[in-house]
Amino acid sequence: MISLAPGTKVFLACRPIDLRNGFDGLAVKAQEIIGADPFSGHLFIFRGKRGDYFKGLYWDGSGMWLIAKRLEKGRFVWPPIVDGAVTLTPAQFSVLVEAMDNDSTAADAATSVGVTEHRFPFDSGWPMWLWID
Repeated sequence: MISLAPGTKVFLACRPIDLRNGFDGLAVKAQEIIGADPFSGHLFIFRGKRGDYFKGLYWDGSGMWLIAKRLEKGRFVWPPIVDGAVTLTPAQFSVLVEAMDNDSTAADAATSVGVTEHRFPFDSGWPMWLWID
């Protein structure tokens, strides 16, 4: 799991992009799509077309990080495809990274690990779940 510093924003570009981009290409996408400085110390997430892969870009003060995650099966739960970006809370980002996909129900996941489901609204109307022990 990735731990974010307090005050770090997580920006998610809602429209899928070509994930062949590397550091420089994603830095340009952060400026063009999200409208933010890629060297701001915030995390920028970009999704692929199939929905099973994302890349992230993060400046830690001394260098740029490029992170990626591809699911072996299933898809991430994404907000609706619209232009622009949304801001995620660290909890929402954690849920996204944990890949609660449409193939696994919340009840199955909660039962298997003994947690309670808590649902909270998302700015764009996209539901996210937070799992608490």
